[in-house]
Order: sequence, then structure tokens, then C-alpha cells
Amino acid sequence: MTQANNPLHGIKLEALLTDLVDHYGWEELGRRIDIRCFNHDPSIKSSLKFLRKTQWAREKVERLYLKMIGEPIPQHLRGDAGRNTEAPRASGTQDSGRSRPTSHQPTREQPTKDKAEDESSTGVNQHIWGKGQD
Repeated sequence: MTQANNPLHGIKLEALLTDLVDHYGWEELGRRIDIRCFNHDPSIKSSLKFLRKTQWAREKVERLYLKMIGEPIPQHLRGDAGRNTEAPRASGTQDSGRSRPTSHQPTREQPTKDKAEDESSTGVNQHIWGKGQD
């Protein structure tokens, strides 16, 4: 992302947090973003220390700030980046004809035989169990 497209470019975290506290207050801020530094003895200093070390919390604060000022939320702050947000279809619904990527879906092999069954049929460890050599 270029800085020209970054609505947070040039805004210091301290100014951003101060604006949020002035607008919402600590109680409402703690209700909207449930983190300890907003709910228990909140201060700008302790919150800045936590937000600088904790990326997920900082992203939530940045998202709330952008909503507050009416700016669009960049893709990296949406919380759905890299995730499939399409809801699963109920059975019996028509396919729209769009192809769906399947590379992110794990494939499962169906079990064919129990390992112990397989080993007994191939003669592995038969000398221990006393099978096959009569």
C-alpha cells in the first residue's frame, strides 16, 4: 500500500488515541474494544505501551478511529483479509456458475484399512505374534 492511499499516514498513535478518548470516553472505548488497558485504570501512557506491542489491538483501535472520522477502512484493517467471507450454501441451492477456488480447502483421504490389519496381511511382525509360520 502506498502512503497516498493510507488514511492513517502522518497521524501519531497518541493523537489517534487521544481523539478516540475525547470522542467516546474511556468507558465507551472499553465497551467497544474490550482490552484491559481501556477498562481497568485507563491512561494514555499505558494504552500506548500496550497498543505498540500488540498488533491485533492496534488494528482494532485504528479501525474504530477510521469509522469515527468517516474514512474508508483499508483492506489490511478489515479483519477479513485473506479469508473466505462467502457464506456456505445450503444444500439444494442453485450454483451461480462461478468457479470457486479450492486450493485453500484441505483434502481428506478416506481410510481404507486399519494399520494393524494391513501389517498382519503383509507378514510384518508375524514372527512375534506367531502367525504365518506353521
